[in-house]
Parts: sequence; C-alpha cells; structure tokens
Amino acid sequence: MARSKESSNKREKEKQRQKEKKEKREKMEERRANQSKGKGLDDMLAYVDENGNITSTPPDPEKRKVINSEDIEIGVPKRTEIDDPLKEGKIDYFDKNKGFGFIIQNDGNKIFFHINQATYPVKEGDVVNYTVERGPKGWNAVDVTKKP
Repeated sequence: MARSKESSNKREKEKQRQKEKKEKREKMEERRANQSKGKGLDDMLAYVDENGNITSTPPDPEKRKVINSEDIEIGVPKRTEIDDPLKEGKIDYFDKNKGFGFIIQNDGNKIFFHINQATYPVKEGDVVNYTVERGPKGWNAVDVTKKP
C-alpha cells in the first residue's frame, strides 16, 4: 500500500524544523566564539579626524586645532546690531478693523506691523520709516512714522 501524502509532508516539516534549529544553534556558538567582550580599551576607542569622520586611528597631532571655549555658541547666537536701524518702505496692506498691516520693504520683502506701533493714522500706499524688531512670530516693524 502507498503511504499517505500527509505523513510525508509532516516528516518534511519536521526535518525543516530540525535543520533550522541546528542552524540557529551553530550561529549562537559562532557568536559566542567571536564575542567582543573582554577586548582591550584600545580596540573599543573611536577617533574623530579633522574632517569630522569617525576612524579607528588616532588623529595626527600636527593637524590639531586649538579651540577657545568662549567661541562656541550654544543655543541662540549673540545678537548683532543692525547697521541701518531706520528703514523705508510702503504700506501694501492695512486692515482697519483688525489693526494690522504689511509694509513692503525696498528689497521686496513684506514685514508685519500693528497699529499700536504707528504714530499717525495709517492708510495703504503711505511711504513710511520704521525700525525692525524680532517678535514672537518673526520680524515686526515698530515706530512706524510717515516719511516727510
């Protein structure tokens, strides 16, 4: 009588499981044999060369640069003074109900201003002088005055 296909299939699956188990055991033994534990400190050190790349060789002492710790800026860079504090532009848009508008600078950029920063009744098309200040959402025009 012929054997059923099911028993043959079960045997093949069992052989496959045994084979995978054996391979797993061999890999585990190989990892144990090549363990990195117990290596010396020199084998574990990594160095950064003058280009910022990580290497296993120490850097050349002749190429060493001295860095002053005061020159390192962490966080926001130091504020630089603006050369020309008084700027000139034209009011491009102004919403009377909400009290804000935009000034087109001479270089084409738009800058926000609020009616509280204007010293006169504002209307669109006026040429104005103003100074720039950093606000919570970007640059703002302050001390907006009509150009004489």
